[in-house]
Amino acid sequence: MFDALFSFPWLSGLALVLLALQLPMVLVLLSRLVTGPLRRPPLAPQSATLKELGTVSVVVPTLNEAHRLAPCLEGLTRQGYELREVLVVDSRSTDGTQDVVTTYQRQDPRIRLLTDDPLPSGWVGRPWALDYGFRHSSPASTWVLGIDADTQPQPGLIAALVQTVDREGYDLVSLAPRFILKTAGEMWLQPALLMTLIYRFGPAGNRGSQPQRVMANGQCFMVRRSLLESLDGYSSARASFCDDVTLARNAAAQGAKVGFWDGSRLLKVRMYEGIAETWQEWGRSLDLKDAATPEQTWWDVAFLALVQGLPWLLTPLLIAVKELPITEWSLTLQLLLAINTSLLFIRFGMQAAVLSAYDLNDATGKWAFWLSPLADVAAVYRIALSSWQRPTQWRGRQYPASDSRSTSPNHSA
Repeated sequence: MFDALFSFPWLSGLALVLLALQLPMVLVLLSRLVTGPLRRPPLAPQSATLKELGTVSVVVPTLNEAHRLAPCLEGLTRQGYELREVLVVDSRSTDGTQDVVTTYQRQDPRIRLLTDDPLPSGWVGRPWALDYGFRHSSPASTWVLGIDADTQPQPGLIAALVQTVDREGYDLVSLAPRFILKTAGEMWLQPALLMTLIYRFGPAGNRGSQPQRVMANGQCFMVRRSLLESLDGYSSARASFCDDVTLARNAAAQGAKVGFWDGSRLLKVRMYEGIAETWQEWGRSLDLKDAATPEQTWWDVAFLALVQGLPWLLTPLLIAVKELPITEWSLTLQLLLAINTSLLFIRFGMQAAVLSAYDLNDATGKWAFWLSPLADVAAVYRIALSSWQRPTQWRGRQYPASDSRSTSPNHSA
């Protein structure tokens, strides 16, 4: 029986099935990664000119952000006169967030504190706060820029955005930041989770995507006011926990020119504290199911399983089987091993490629960053788990466990 288990027909037949599943996915992956050297370089800081005077309103949604809001407001006060106003829309924080805002108001009169209305039924908190800020912003601003409270805007950020979108005719642009990591656990898990996005959508700065594959990042999300008005604010993403991607795809479907660029020179972010919070908070939104059809969501899960997760399980298994004297090592098995080994080499190469997306200056246990590929199986599992579940708690808010709201990318009920 043992001999039969490792005999040629059975083992090579299974290898043939795996090859048939993996090979198309590998070709898709390579088509995305090969564009990396041709992508738009990281956006560089710029100084404002009189042409950009007062063209941007910034909206910062907050809910109990007192411990991390100061660097965000500090960074915004260092922007130029292209920034007309900063609307901090607070959802009745209880931790002193409003006191932080008041302190910065004394330093910069462009900062205003708003308290949004109670969350309406059918809305998620973040798009509701952004919508509230948009509707209370100055109509004289050409652009509305959503900035998350955990970000650290660098000097020249807004001017660089405005000048580039004006020159190239974009209607909506978001930036990928430089991530600040501090603990070994974060450095092990976070890059593996980030890699699930790169594998699915390619690196930030890729040129041209179909509307249903557009990527976006709400941490720095700038949209032309006229476009936002035509979309009725953020209402088309009202029920989405990934409202940034949902809104960007809705805009692209209407013909807007949408970009997702590398902003690592302009924006830093300290998203979560430690590995547990990274797993819980970030992991549950990375499936992007609210911005995609169920078919797209599960296609992506299968894709990640085959090209990011499976190689870590299959390669050592194939190597072990190869050493068994009773195994007939067919060409099919050799090819399967070669493909999965190559995928591991690609993964380590990608780990080196994303190093520039991280600020590890204050990190301890930096060695864990280079072990992050070993977290790929866990990362893929996290995406699959999130794809099954809709969150019931987010940033201190509770949402119904059973929700009949559509998660279609074009939902605008």
